[in-house]
Amino acid sequence: MAVVSDNVRFDVRGGLGRVTLDRPRALNALDHPMVLAITEQLDRWRDDSAVRAVLIDGAGERGLCAGGDIRSIYEDARASGSASLAFWADEYRLNALIARYPKPYVAWMDGIVMGGGVGVSAHGSHRIVTERSRVAMPEVGIGFAPDVGGTYLLSRAPGQLGTHMALTGTAVSGADAIHCGLADHFVPSSRFPDLLDALTTGTPSEAIAAVADTPPPSRLASDQGWIDHCYAADSVEEILANLHDGGEAAVATAKEMEGKSPTALKVTLRALRTALALPLETVLAQEYRTSHRALRSADLVEGIRAQIIDKDRSPRWTPASLTEVTDDLVDTYFTTLGTAEWTAGSR
Repeated sequence: MAVVSDNVRFDVRGGLGRVTLDRPRALNALDHPMVLAITEQLDRWRDDSAVRAVLIDGAGERGLCAGGDIRSIYEDARASGSASLAFWADEYRLNALIARYPKPYVAWMDGIVMGGGVGVSAHGSHRIVTERSRVAMPEVGIGFAPDVGGTYLLSRAPGQLGTHMALTGTAVSGADAIHCGLADHFVPSSRFPDLLDALTTGTPSEAIAAVADTPPPSRLASDQGWIDHCYAADSVEEILANLHDGGEAAVATAKEMEGKSPTALKVTLRALRTALALPLETVLAQEYRTSHRALRSADLVEGIRAQIIDKDRSPRWTPASLTEVTDDLVDTYFTTLGTAEWTAGSR
């Protein structure tokens, strides 16, 4: 029986299979039926000779996708439920499918692209940003760690730029995303109709070349000197000390980090350092463990409450300080499993 979702549209024209996330009032946030419907459609198109390439984009003017359905996760965590575990398992399988997709997968990363939005775009073969792109993995701000293969992608960014993005949750520009290896091409947002037409008549590489422009300078590239120096340390405490000893930008970054969940910061740093030596599927399995453990933590509920529900921006983290986050506590995020081990192939 086909999976049905009112929040995603599919279309085929000129050999192009188009996936449009269609939940603009929620900034196209992903829910479980959307993930299942996209997976099913990609599986169908994989063996369809009438489809040469796939494009994913988002409805509305604000962006591709702001992430997962955070309010649903909040309610599930408060109720000690398991719906989020099922959602993440299928979402991570979709991320792996995109990364290994045998046909060109073009991601239109216009506007806001965060969390789960990165997962359905940055694993693709042709990733396009615009002058409006704001790309981020902001999970530490809600007591969570980057997932959807985010630790895999960020661990492979030049120098320590991925560590900086993960530990601050900073949203970067399209040019920065290209520099960090999260995107490949820069196309002005006004050229999207031209790109669509070109994709129906030529290969993705030819279509993108016809509309691509030179990206503006990357701010992260200019800041990489102090970022690499400060974030090369092996602990969050050392990184913060380095930042406080740096210049004005580094000190401001330290203050930003200090507002994040102490536990999430330490879990994220370990996940990044570990992910660098692992294949994507193994990293996704590791992220499933950290996500499962976070679902049972006080910080995830509190972080979502402060940022999304009450919007007071004053989370009360537990533990409240980095010194209270022991190695044993961090270990539980990497050893606790859900009801079943995550695998890329099982569904």
